[in-house]
Amino acid sequence: MPQGTPVKHKKRSKSVLKNIRQSAHRAIANRSNRTRVRSAIRQLRAAIGAGDAAAAEKLIPQTHSEIDRAVKNRSLPQNTANRYKSRLALAINALKKKKKA
Repeated sequence: MPQGTPVKHKKRSKSVLKNIRQSAHRAIANRSNRTRVRSAIRQLRAAIGAGDAAAAEKLIPQTHSEIDRAVKNRSLPQNTANRYKSRLALAINALKKKKKA
């Protein structure tokens, strides 16, 4: 664009302004939900990494609950949640197997 040319701006109608407010509100809610899920997963992975099977077993229901809540709120896609839960289950089962052997 040549210098001095006026820049076109989208008209700020009431609906556009409302949509901007809604988007900002949803972004905040989605971020807090994803953060809560990631923190729960991080705690569970720390327990698995430490080799603490009892603590990991205790954290499974809480972590799955957080993941399911994020899906319900549409902060996280269903397939992503299923993948997270599956990988956590595999890690915990491997830890149990290692403890048994």
